[in-house]
Amino acid sequence: MNYLADFLALFYPKYCYGCNSSLVKDEKCLCLQCLADLPKTNFHLQKNNPVEMLFAGRVPVFRATAFYSFRKEGIIQHLVHQLKYKGKREIGNYLGYLFGQSLMKDEDFQSVDVILPIPLHSQKKKKRGYNQSESICNGIAKGMGKEHNYSALIRIVDTQTQTKKSRYSRWENVSQIFKVQHPEKLEGRHILLVDDVVTTGATIEAAAQTLLEVPNAKVSIACLAWAN
Repeated sequence: MNYLADFLALFYPKYCYGCNSSLVKDEKCLCLQCLADLPKTNFHLQKNNPVEMLFAGRVPVFRATAFYSFRKEGIIQHLVHQLKYKGKREIGNYLGYLFGQSLMKDEDFQSVDVILPIPLHSQKKKKRGYNQSESICNGIAKGMGKEHNYSALIRIVDTQTQTKKSRYSRWENVSQIFKVQHPEKLEGRHILLVDDVVTTGATIEAAAQTLLEVPNAKVSIACLAWAN
């Protein structure tokens, strides 16, 4: 099988999504150099980290974290752009898997029961063809060895883009746009809510508030990147 993969690589080489160099054996999505250059936050190992403080006083989440720092023109912005707009779902799966493995190093995240992505409205998902947060969610679930659910939380209102909106305007734009289907399946469970990038946190806050209406549910947040 390895001989076949090496032979195919001669005609269909795989390139690093970070620097576009050819990947060597055992490298996936990113070369070892780009992988080492990813700006990890290690927020999951730190209570009252900046992402948790972002939601403090707004929504009573159990824990919140982001795996990487999102910097303008940086490698994470480049990777998220390819994931979100270029159909490169394998980036979400791969980085999500690494994220999930890291989350299992903290006892609070070890207690997660089920992992949910921030949903897209059905019309937007149909137009794009996929939800990038589902790719990240899938990777995290594999890395943590946990259950994921793509249908428990749905978006019932298609909102306008959040770009260039104020924090209050973003909240107005996303309040009451989510709905829980079959809430009995989430009762008493620790839910990990997953998104790609957290900025003001308005969309995630609205989703978390909806999930916390489920009896005895506990919600934590995991975003691939934090735009500080």
